[in-house]
Amino acid sequence: MTVEGLLFDPRSNMYILLLKEVDGADTLPIWIGKPEADSIALAIGKVMTPRPLTHDLIKNLIDNLRVRVTKIVVTEILENTYYAIIYLTDGKKEISVDSRPSDAVAVALRTNAPIFVDDEVLDKKNTDELVEWLKNLKPEDFGNIM
Repeated sequence: MTVEGLLFDPRSNMYILLLKEVDGADTLPIWIGKPEADSIALAIGKVMTPRPLTHDLIKNLIDNLRVRVTKIVVTEILENTYYAIIYLTDGKKEISVDSRPSDAVAVALRTNAPIFVDDEVLDKKNTDELVEWLKNLKPEDFGNIM
């Protein structure tokens, strides 16, 4: 998956992280908060801040511990809440770390790690909500996030 974009949902006052299949048309919308959207937007824009923000700190820890992110996976959706795992390796052993998808994506963008979504998640997603939201979309809803 790739990050297709970030949209603002004025109804919920939240942002939508839109993931899209690399070699396909399937998408996954995930509603996220403003701080996570800001962090993802900074990573996409390759914007450097004067001091490390939380996801920059995580990347610095990963680098200094001499491990690398092999991938992130959005693993499930339960009661409209998505779950993800960040996979790390030191070259000998791989470990998995529970994460919110927005944090996992923010880390993946900073570490150039691939983003995956389990097929079951794509099958379960509620596209009706996104379709209804898109019907009511106005140009000003896009804002300046990307």
